[in-house]
Amino acid sequence: MDKELQELAFALMDKAAEKNLAKIAIQNGDFSITIETHAPAVQTVAVAAPAPQAAAQPAEAEEPETYEGTVVSAPLVGTFYAANAPDQPPLVSVGDTVTRGQTLCIIEAMKTMNSIESPCDGKISRILVQDGELVEFHQPLIVIE
Repeated sequence: MDKELQELAFALMDKAAEKNLAKIAIQNGDFSITIETHAPAVQTVAVAAPAPQAAAQPAEAEEPETYEGTVVSAPLVGTFYAANAPDQPPLVSVGDTVTRGQTLCIIEAMKTMNSIESPCDGKISRILVQDGELVEFHQPLIVIE
């Protein structure tokens, strides 16, 4: 091994140890070098394990909110829209009577607009999210009495 490559290998080994990296690989044309370390990666994982347990305890203490009536939840992750377009009125408002299959709102996901329909006949008692708000999978959106 020529002196320049040897110096590069030692510099990479030092950097891997300094940054607690498990593996460094460099390839340039026909030349490639891979350096792996084992002990520091195990130590890093052991130290990081207790932190999530402490953070999870307050979340478990929260009670999920319950609603009277049928809850319409988000079937996918995306952006909630109350109207078909920004310059149009909302599709439904609190107090409106809806029928099964009627479009309640739209969720945009990956540039696709997905109509969310009413699962039953009834009256809108609550709208739980704001127009333009990011919603998560199974997040309650609208309550129908």
